[in-house]
Amino acid sequence: MRSEDTSSREVRLELEDLEAEYDHYKSSEQIADQQEISRTSGGPFQSAKKGEDLVKQSEVRCYGSFSSDSIYDSVPTFEESAVSLKEYYDHFIREKLTVRSAGNYVRSIFPIVKWLPHYNWTWGYADIVAGITVGCVLVPQSMSYAQIASLPPQYGLYSSFIGAFIYSLFATSKDVCIGPVAVMSLQTAKVITAVLAKYPENTPGITAPVIATALSLLCGIVAISVGLLRLGFLVELISLNAVAGFMTGSAFNILWGQVPALMGYSKLVNTRQATYKVVINTLKHLPDTKLDAVFGLIPLVILYLWKWWCGSYGPKLADRYLAHSPKKKKILKGFYFYAQAMRNAVIIIVFTAISWGITHNKPKKKGPIKVLGTVPSGLNNVGVMKVPEGLLAKMAPEIPASIIVLLLEHIAISKSFGRINDYKVVPDQELIAIGATNLIGTFFNAYPATGSFSRSALKAKCGVRTPLSGLFSGCCVLIAIYCLTGAFYYIPSATLAAVIIHAVSDLLASYRTTWNFWKMNPPDCVAFIVTVFITVFSSIENGIYFAMCWSCAVLLLKNAFPAGRFLGRVEVAEVLNPTVQLVGESDSSLNCQEVDEYCESSKKFGQMKPSPNELPVTATPDNRFHTKWVPFDHGYTRELNPDIKIMPPPPGVIVYRLSDSFTYLNCSRHYDIIFDHIKKHTRRGKLIHLRKKSDRPWNDPGEWEAPSFLKNLFKRKKDVTDVESLGDTNTVTDERPLLKVVCLDFSQVVQVDSTAIQSLVDLRKAVHSYADRQVEFHFAGIMSSWVKRSLLSMQFGTVNEAFSDESTIAGHSSYHIARASNSIDNSVLEYGPSPDSQVLAATGTNMPFFHIEIPDFSKWNI
Repeated sequence: MRSEDTSSREVRLELEDLEAEYDHYKSSEQIADQQEISRTSGGPFQSAKKGEDLVKQSEVRCYGSFSSDSIYDSVPTFEESAVSLKEYYDHFIREKLTVRSAGNYVRSIFPIVKWLPHYNWTWGYADIVAGITVGCVLVPQSMSYAQIASLPPQYGLYSSFIGAFIYSLFATSKDVCIGPVAVMSLQTAKVITAVLAKYPENTPGITAPVIATALSLLCGIVAISVGLLRLGFLVELISLNAVAGFMTGSAFNILWGQVPALMGYSKLVNTRQATYKVVINTLKHLPDTKLDAVFGLIPLVILYLWKWWCGSYGPKLADRYLAHSPKKKKILKGFYFYAQAMRNAVIIIVFTAISWGITHNKPKKKGPIKVLGTVPSGLNNVGVMKVPEGLLAKMAPEIPASIIVLLLEHIAISKSFGRINDYKVVPDQELIAIGATNLIGTFFNAYPATGSFSRSALKAKCGVRTPLSGLFSGCCVLIAIYCLTGAFYYIPSATLAAVIIHAVSDLLASYRTTWNFWKMNPPDCVAFIVTVFITVFSSIENGIYFAMCWSCAVLLLKNAFPAGRFLGRVEVAEVLNPTVQLVGESDSSLNCQEVDEYCESSKKFGQMKPSPNELPVTATPDNRFHTKWVPFDHGYTRELNPDIKIMPPPPGVIVYRLSDSFTYLNCSRHYDIIFDHIKKHTRRGKLIHLRKKSDRPWNDPGEWEAPSFLKNLFKRKKDVTDVESLGDTNTVTDERPLLKVVCLDFSQVVQVDSTAIQSLVDLRKAVHSYADRQVEFHFAGIMSSWVKRSLLSMQFGTVNEAFSDESTIAGHSSYHIARASNSIDNSVLEYGPSPDSQVLAATGTNMPFFHIEIPDFSKWNI
């Protein structure tokens, strides 16, 4: 206790005066006024006649205790207003229309401006190592993927070098390597085949490279437009499982499409058919296998063995036998890493040398194996592309699937590596980067390029520091274009097929991925499997479109069929630092941390002790319980221990929690759920037997009643007292309560629309008609000011003439108050309220039907 100085005496005298005033208030005529207001309006701020005067008072009088030493306090009223368009403009739009924001937008298009001035030698060394390493992988892969796209190999080189150069200027991801990829190459081949089929054979100017470059032009225009308009969020409409489905199906398609080339009979199988047909035809022609299989199967086996040894088994041996020598272990692991990265290049070099040895003395086109052939040196036909008339129109049907593959694959890869390596990737800027890359690539005869997962993973493992590493990768490709094209002639086609199969096999989803989809969400697993099957048995385009439709359908269904719940109440309390009573040791009690240590020590010594889950928690008697509203099916929703029994709301009160947004998609369903529940658990306000037959609705006429002459004939008397007793000889009393309060929990509603608000108005009208009186509509947990504005526009939440007349129930109004402190030091609030804290109204006192949380209706006089 503090010493009683002058200020404390004044406070004590003031409290005594307040107590005396309160006692006088209880014995005065104001009690009668209060009861009259409660009887007619449901509370002192809900009367249409007197409420408006009361809410204009300067204070709200609250009887009870805010603290241990006061029984009467006054809280200033808080007049809350609806949000306006001007406030929205000031809050969200004004700052985006300034010259400064325009400058920031322009600077955001070139992220390199922010980090290039800080470039240093440490970054440069890491970028050079990563860039050259990736460049050595990029050269053989780009020529291989060009074959998938049914293009000459040099076009893969053109796409890879320009992609590496341009992307580094616009990128927000340091790890992504842009260039030709397997799935996009397959889609390019599909587009080329479809467009060529629309032209007569050998039409001048219509060639596969021209179509591929025109596709790059269209993809670039769309991607850069979406990025500049900041519409990258549209890419998120397609779910991960759908993307994984068509990626797996496409990889399976590519893999089987390369088997004929691997075995040496590629001319006998049409690899542009549906995948299942390619598989059947490939197996049919196995007897036609040629010597090429030696240059395909052997490299393929070596590549997988190499990957297993350098990527898995070798490092494990290093950890096991060189644990005592960290330096040697680090050197050996470094060797394994770079050997793993160079495996494709080494295999191609070795088997190209063997191919040269057996074919350089043979006439061209008559060699024992099929080789890559002539690759033009340098950059040919550089300049503005000339698009043949009508070509873009004939390509239009193939464009959507191509753009989806291009954007989805790149965004998924860039965001994945951003999360792994702890930096932020801006999807809109990535779309600008990929769009600029493909647009500028049309000047170099490039075909569509996007992010590669395997090369990006390699860059990340090499310790790349900035996007500038792409410049060094591009230089490696340029050197190959100008200096190594003569050697490219002798690369065996079967060896390139082996490299493709080895690279694409990483895109196949493993059984673990499928099982994880099933464990996380079974419908996602179904979508994944169906997408794979459609891609394999139909086409990659149909797989993509199914993935899109499935994602959109799931989104719509989740909104159209909301998981609304009716709520009941339970008393809960928070137990801080609970003690745990050990079973069989009544004198022992531990806190939670000590329990874990105790159980661990018991295990070490082989003692059979109960697990922490089996130990009863001892709650202290001063725990403060408060009302928590949870669904009645809490055993299914897992919100609460299923052994706890949920208490229903007081009779005549319905509490319903809406989920997600409340819009035109789901408002009708919410309406039906709520009104059906009301009719099932409450009775009508006016008994139906008091209404004429002609006044009853056609769909609720009651039970059939015998004509009067039959009644007189059999002398049967009828005493009907309720809706349900009509037509029955026994008097039945409906003990269901009258509906008094409908409380809607809006804590999960982030937006509404006019259709939904109108359905709420219709519900209010239907409920009033059913109850034959006005029923209070309360709203709790509204998060959006625009949701509150929408409700206010239809006279929800406030006292008004239309919906607060003398038929409103008698009860008590409820307000939430908040204790606020002027101190920002958390330590002051750790053990109690701050000395300078004050109590304020939490919500507007002019809106008594809006609450911070669901009121405790059990304490109301309903």
